[in-house]
Amino acid sequence: MDVPAKLLNSNPAIVDRRMVLEIVRVTERAAIAAANWCGKGDEKSADRAAVESMRSELGKIAISARIVIGEGERDKAPMLFIGEEVGAGDGPEIDIAVDPLEGTTLCAKNQPDALAVLAVAERGGLLAAPDVYMHKIAVGPGYPDGVVHIDRPIADNVAALARAKGVAAQELTVCVLDRPRHASLIDELRGTGAAIKLIPDGDVAAIVHAAMTSDTGVDLYVGAGGAPEGVLAAAALRCLGGQMHARLILDTPEKRDRAARFGIEDPERIYAADELASGDVMFAATGITDGSLLRGVAFQETTLTSHTVVMRSWSKTVRWITARHER
Repeated sequence: MDVPAKLLNSNPAIVDRRMVLEIVRVTERAAIAAANWCGKGDEKSADRAAVESMRSELGKIAISARIVIGEGERDKAPMLFIGEEVGAGDGPEIDIAVDPLEGTTLCAKNQPDALAVLAVAERGGLLAAPDVYMHKIAVGPGYPDGVVHIDRPIADNVAALARAKGVAAQELTVCVLDRPRHASLIDELRGTGAAIKLIPDGDVAAIVHAAMTSDTGVDLYVGAGGAPEGVLAAAALRCLGGQMHARLILDTPEKRDRAARFGIEDPERIYAADELASGDVMFAATGITDGSLLRGVAFQETTLTSHTVVMRSWSKTVRWITARHER
């Protein structure tokens, strides 16, 4: 079999194979820590356990990293806060986006698709996004550029996607966060005939689902969710392929001022995936609870099992890793 010339070249960027496995260990440890709190109704304890485990594991890796997307721009988090330096202090200089527990409510209620998530990029490769909402629309790979657009009516986007896929709109599945703010969007989607998958939380996983349609059955993600989660999701899309448009929701002077402090000069700017996460990017997620993308942490008598997906933009490699750990 011929090896693509690109992969015969020397690795052009900051992520080597050893780092891939070390990053997987980071999301594994966070997921295992949070999994101990699954179904116990205590969001804060689950989140704290994931954060502390992720921070501890990052400190063991030979990297000089800074947190660009982290725990709470506004709540003065004690660790994994924006701007914090992590890693052993040597090795490549990188930027990191983290969500140690994506779906705190999902974990607390033992509902599907709670994840521990981390993205790595070259220094300056991740948009430093304030903790505000962001309008997002995303599809997977294989479609013409601009098949969907954030400024088009949702009915037009569904029709365009159906034409590009060669199916009726009724055969599409659109994923939307189940929030009151999406009531009119959901009504418009009902009018298209497309199926709607309403999720209670976790829009990083939802956008990844839209990029892996053959595995998840989701064709399109649309709606407003957290801006930090949008950056993490864009990192995954860079690895999987696909298209994404996003615009920050800066609807008050206070939000616009905060965005300006992050270096965002145009509050109406539409970002593509490669503007949210640029250069060489790696994304890893470990399941905490069972979901349509990953199985959750499974506890046995003396061991436990974790399930992780790790991917990279440069090689477009996607690895599924099942690991058994001593309890």
